Amino acid sequence: MSAHTPHELHDEFPHDADAIHRLKTSNAHFAKLAEQHHEVNREIHRIETEIDAASDDRLETLKKERLHLLDTIAAMLDSEPESADPA
Repeated sequence: MSAHTPHELHDEFPHDADAIHRLKTSNAHFAKLAEQHHEVNREIHRIETEIDAASDDRLETLKKERLHLLDTIAAMLDSEPESADPA
């Protein structure tokens, strides 16, 4: 098994690494969302790699939760002035 878990925030938002770091350290709500994403993402990865067992319904629920978290995180990153790509 690879040590790399797909769908981590730096994979989802590769051009926003600085903004992600800045928000994690300066915005408690963002930091909580990022931690929740990490936990949900890790659980999905463990189910998909058959380390942990779960029903299809549970996996779908987790994937929807991850998507909701990503949408919320993306909106916060979009509102960050320095996260916009000038090109």
